[in-house]
Amino acid sequence: MHSAPIWDPQQYLHHSSHRTRPFLDLLARIPELPAAKEGRPARIADIGCGPGNVTALLAERWPDAHITGFDLSREMLELADKEHAGTTPGGGWLDFRRADAAHWTPDEPYDLIVSNAALQWVPNHPESFPIWLDGLTTGGTLAFQVPANFTSPSHALLGELCETPQWRPRLADQGRRFVHILDATDYLGRLTDLGCTADVWETVYSQLLQGEDPVLDWVKGTALRPVLTALEGDDEAVAEFLSQYRDLLRKAYPPGPHGTVFPFRRIFAIAHKEY
Repeated sequence: MHSAPIWDPQQYLHHSSHRTRPFLDLLARIPELPAAKEGRPARIADIGCGPGNVTALLAERWPDAHITGFDLSREMLELADKEHAGTTPGGGWLDFRRADAAHWTPDEPYDLIVSNAALQWVPNHPESFPIWLDGLTTGGTLAFQVPANFTSPSHALLGELCETPQWRPRLADQGRRFVHILDATDYLGRLTDLGCTADVWETVYSQLLQGEDPVLDWVKGTALRPVLTALEGDDEAVAEFLSQYRDLLRKAYPPGPHGTVFPFRRIFAIAHKEY
């Protein structure tokens, strides 16, 4: 069984504009919530909220809402509490709680349950869809986006390196955590089978990253966390692994005249619980 990765919120927030864009695209497609029709503040849950920077964007869309971000990482929640918790400018309320997305169940009715780039860490997440949908108010929405670039060089090379004779004894399949992500058509089928009106789509973002070894810097905040956690305390091993992985990434993503192009595929899903 994998141990939970140790997260570095500041590292994660590198490239924050690129990381935030998919959430904004998801947010733009979420329909009106039942609270608006009923004349009350919306109740919203953000599963896997991380450092809270995108959770705060929910308060811009629904200014008077009570929004709770849930995350397993104490490091992430500490920063989220510090930077974003409390009364929102629109008179709503934003708070954060510790919870494991693999086992989270709604403890009250929600108008919106949303998750941004988190469910890829939860192998059984489709099994939670019926529970989460049951936790929605009538007319509520479940919305999420997940990375779907796990066959791209950045992740394929990571998996191959972890499985080399040098690293296999310590890292095993640490680079192969994400094979459980479904295709867009599979998400569509599961959500419509549950009686929802579903909108599912894919987007490939052609991201132009800046700086030295920017793809390595990107994955240090996400996919590389399990490896860094497994090697924690062995600075020599960390340096050796990063050096080898960096050389592979440099060949796969050579810098161009304007930066390094890093294509990134994502899957989006919005499931509306009909009235």
